[in-house]
Amino acid sequence: MKESIRVIISGGGTGGHIFPAISIANAIKKKHTDAEILFVGAEKRMEMQRVPAAGYNIIGLPVAGFDRKNLLKNFAVLIKLLRSQWKARRIVKEFKPHVAVGVGGYASGPTLKAAEMMGIPTLIQEQNSYAGVTNKLLAKKACKICVAYEGMERFFDKDKIILTGNPVRQDLLSGTMGRNEAIGTFRLNPEKKTILVIGGSLGARTINNCIMHGLEKIKQSDVQFIWQTGKFYINEAKAAIDAAGNPEMIYTTDFITDMNAAYSAADLVISRAGAGSISEFCLLKKAVILVPSPNVAEDHQTKNALALTEKQAALYVKDSEAEEKLLDSAIQSVHNPELLATLSTNISKLALYNSADMIADEVYKLAIKYKTDHEH
Repeated sequence: MKESIRVIISGGGTGGHIFPAISIANAIKKKHTDAEILFVGAEKRMEMQRVPAAGYNIIGLPVAGFDRKNLLKNFAVLIKLLRSQWKARRIVKEFKPHVAVGVGGYASGPTLKAAEMMGIPTLIQEQNSYAGVTNKLLAKKACKICVAYEGMERFFDKDKIILTGNPVRQDLLSGTMGRNEAIGTFRLNPEKKTILVIGGSLGARTINNCIMHGLEKIKQSDVQFIWQTGKFYINEAKAAIDAAGNPEMIYTTDFITDMNAAYSAADLVISRAGAGSISEFCLLKKAVILVPSPNVAEDHQTKNALALTEKQAALYVKDSEAEEKLLDSAIQSVHNPELLATLSTNISKLALYNSADMIADEVYKLAIKYKTDHEH
């Protein structure tokens, strides 16, 4: 009989952290139905909605990120961090987990630190090709470090590293929708080349500007677009679309709920270079132009993008050059079947399958060892 375990999963802030965390939780529950799982996130961040929607309990910490531009604002951040550490310690004490998992994001620091101080084994999942500050600190006492890229021993103890890849949304891998049917769900023309534009769950200012300022070019291009603006930019985007006469070759929305259909419809994707998104492109063999966000810690998105372009597995446009180059590059590329085929073949070679299952197995092993050592 398999033993029941209690697991804390902590992190969040963006879809790139939340979707892998939920995938790991789902994999644990699938293998061990009586496992108890508690999420710890950051108050007022998107995990506080997404995690309960996936069927899990979550507690929020008042933690916030450091302001690198205005150092005076960080006094309030430090107070929040201290309060978060105190609250995280209380959560760990009350829930009594057998293992704590960190997926990155503000909340993972205080939660895993609290677990480590109480002797509970920890596992961290580093999604990027360049390790973040929090994970580098937590790695010193972590039992296992699950990574998505080779060469991570320059950041972590190589004996702790397991190459698992990044877990992705399970529904993306179970889809069987054909391209024409998928394009139909967006009310577009299956005869035309289709570009999917995504800037992450919250949106991307530069990518959205490229589309808004390039609407006349798009109208003349014989290419159609599925454009996810993110919730912060939808009103501005719709105003621009109205001013351009509501061109029929653009489907605009703030958030795509059926990403399976969106990926199936797309001949080419324009995206930020978040680790979770890149893992999806690898598994789905999508040709992609990456526009790394300059507003992330240690510029890790650029490093993610370069890890692919070095293998001719993606195209790369700098954020600062996007308004000048992105649309032209996308329209030319989507009309080049040889290029699309090369990108698709090369990116598929980087795919790592069963990531969530591999991580779930490591989590279970740590939990059972702790349980055996402490409860028998």
